[in-house]
Amino acid sequence: MNDPHPSKLVLLRFLERVQVRDLERTRRWIADEEKREAERQRGIAARPPAPDWLLDRGLNRNSPPLYVHVGGCWNAGSRSKGVERAQAVRALSEGVDPCPHCRPDTALGILD
Repeated sequence: MNDPHPSKLVLLRFLERVQVRDLERTRRWIADEEKREAERQRGIAARPPAPDWLLDRGLNRNSPPLYVHVGGCWNAGSRSKGVERAQAVRALSEGVDPCPHCRPDTALGILD
């Protein structure tokens, strides 16, 4: 029946159903976000360690290296490749410029 003036109890029961539905939706959102965060943390844990030294390549694959960087240098380009210490030393001795920001020549103990 369509009561034009529902009782306060009927209105409160309706409000309760709406709030329960909202709470269940919020809990689903929380569970989804917890799953995403757990996946992100697993990805971080599985990430290989950053290289100690980087060679910054030119625009194409055949270009000679432009700079040697300390691993994690903010100025290293997207075409940088991780190398061993010996490769970094050899590149510097062969005339590849050291990055002027992270100074790998100083970090490697190479003085002019």
